Amino acid sequence: MAGDLPEYYFRIRDNGAAVFRVDTENRQRRIEMEQIAVVNVKNGEIKPQGDRKLTPADLREIEAWMAKRIATLAARDVDDILRTVDHLNLTTQWVQAKATEAQLEEVTDALLLAMHDLRTVLVRKKAERMMKAGPEADTET
Repeated sequence: MAGDLPEYYFRIRDNGAAVFRVDTENRQRRIEMEQIAVVNVKNGEIKPQGDRKLTPADLREIEAWMAKRIATLAARDVDDILRTVDHLNLTTQWVQAKATEAQLEEVTDALLLAMHDLRTVLVRKKAERMMKAGPEADTET
């Protein structure tokens, strides 16, 4: 089992992770994890634990993990939004086919306000993208 373990372990936490060096080369052959740093994926900050100096190998591993984590979180964001689109479609079907008057009374205003807010932001962002793209973007659609 010891040979299968990675050299570093990243304990996920809000905005990043605590970074541990995994050690199995000890007399008791136990797994020991020594915290070496804390990382923040939002601002790219890497803070060594205590007065520890991180090695170039430590920094390479941490930076590689951060890049992979940022990509994972970005993919999850898009997947969450696509799931929201699915849920909106299911909500439309529920409103059309199953919702009672009382249920509609309970959810209509909240849904209309949220959808209006979303539509306003989406239209503004789309207009900004079109303005950046210039007049040639108008002829493509």
